[in-house]
Amino acid sequence: MSAAIELIVEGYVSLKDQKSLDELRMQRRKLIADLNACTGIDCTSTIQQIEGDIVVIEAGLVQLDGATTR
Repeated sequence: MSAAIELIVEGYVSLKDQKSLDELRMQRRKLIADLNACTGIDCTSTIQQIEGDIVVIEAGLVQLDGATTR
């Protein structure tokens, strides 16, 4: 999934769409919260993958922020 999220983030950065990146990050954070609330299921690898998505999204936000401050 990381290749897909990288393409999505790249698209939002090229469009300078910070709102969509923020929403994407919040959606991923909610997924992690929901998965952490599950009992009886080991969601560790899924949570790690989603955390990786958040890293990519935040890198896109940094890139976007750098482009707007120039």
